Amino acid sequence: MTEGVSSMVRLRARDARVMDRDRAFRRKIAAVARSYDGVPYRHQGADRRGCDCLGLVRAVWRELYEDEAEIPPAYGPGWADASGVETLLNAAGRHLEARPVAAMAPGDLLVFRWRPHLAARHCGILVADDRMIHAYESAGRVAEGHLAEAWRKRIAGVFAFLRPPEGCSFTNSSLNGSAGTAENS
Repeated sequence: MTEGVSSMVRLRARDARVMDRDRAFRRKIAAVARSYDGVPYRHQGADRRGCDCLGLVRAVWRELYEDEAEIPPAYGPGWADASGVETLLNAAGRHLEARPVAAMAPGDLLVFRWRPHLAARHCGILVADDRMIHAYESAGRVAEGHLAEAWRKRIAGVFAFLRPPEGCSFTNSSLNGSAGTAENS
């Protein structure tokens, strides 16, 4: 009986460490995303000199994983409307873990669809329970804003960034550090 209790205590302690590590990783995602607040909007940009919504996610990804997940082909402003292909949702599904909308948490990628019959064509990163950061053309910059009902009803998908495995450079060097500020090219 004592051995069983001891095993349960060890499992709970391990689970608590994993949960703490997940929370720390999610805080890091939000901090990196927020470090782009104010960066100018630039169509197809993906660094601190300027970015669009996809470029913001790509820049955050590079700071988290020190590599590019996937380089998208050139795209025009109305690319999703013209093709009808779920490019953003498909790409997110290749690199991130899908989550139910009800389970979204700070650090998750949110993908938006403007109208039910159109492909999803905008994304942002949830940085607090009711706040997101995204590059929005009409704002002319990356901006943090309230995740109002008008945004919530347009969510087409929620995706979690995958926590790097134990021992990778992210967990060793930057998990407890501040968001990176180096210029990306």
